[in-house]
Amino acid sequence: MTGNHTEPNELEEQQQESGRHRLDNSVRRRRVLIGGGGVAVTGGLAVAGIASADPAKTKTRKPGKGASTTASTTASATTSASTEASATSGVCVLNAEVTEGPYSLEGALVREDIREDKEGFEVQYTFTVVDVGNDCAPLADALVEIWHCDALGEYSGFVGGNGHDEEDNGTFLRGGQLTDENGQCGITSIWPGHYVSRAVHVHMRVHTDVTLTDDSYTGGEIIHTGQLFFDQDINTEVQATSPYTENTTQETLLENDSIYDDGGASSGLLTLTALGSSVSDGYAATLTVGVNSD
Repeated sequence: MTGNHTEPNELEEQQQESGRHRLDNSVRRRRVLIGGGGVAVTGGLAVAGIASADPAKTKTRKPGKGASTTASTTASATTSASTEASATSGVCVLNAEVTEGPYSLEGALVREDIREDKEGFEVQYTFTVVDVGNDCAPLADALVEIWHCDALGEYSGFVGGNGHDEEDNGTFLRGGQLTDENGQCGITSIWPGHYVSRAVHVHMRVHTDVTLTDDSYTGGEIIHTGQLFFDQDINTEVQATSPYTENTTQETLLENDSIYDDGGASSGLLTLTALGSSVSDGYAATLTVGVNSD
């Protein structure tokens, strides 16, 4: 069971003392809907989405010259159909959820863009949440929360844990969005850096029954805790490019990570599509997240 794994615990005591996020009232919540598909990860269960088999949505490193605009149009036109197929297919694979690690905080800001002023290559996440206990139907009004380190491998609220000195406002690269009636939400961030002993990854929680405040939330129940991972070949290129090269700590490869079990999409491996001809142009990242709301 992947739930038996633990992350480095040198900052766990600091986490317990840090309380919750310091909320920035200038950041107001926004809702952004981005079409997507992919594969599924679940708390206790994982759903392998049919949409991940769509060639138009397969991981792409760099688009070739003269790429067909017809293919792009077709991919866009089939997004809705593919997403619906993945949400209703009921193709489910058992999988354990994983540890949230020592860097979680309570009270995430509800916002679409979590980058703040952090440098790094853009990642446009699209999550589709489906309810495994309800025939994999789309789950609306679920809060999808993510958090991860910056290019130097530092987490907000815990800056210094990877050996770098920088300003810590307690909120950068943390936040979440509510899913719409199709179970979808979009979050924009940067490609994470790395820190000692872990491969590059993103943390995720899915909440239900939350009450929104001006820019955050209260209450609710966490129904899934997971981690998201990136293709190693693409990540190697990213980490070898500025500003990621300023992080001089040793990187752990995906194959050697203590949490990722080489289970592909069922273990949180994102489907990536290049946004341009260079890794610095960023990527779209999609995943269908299967949960049990009961």
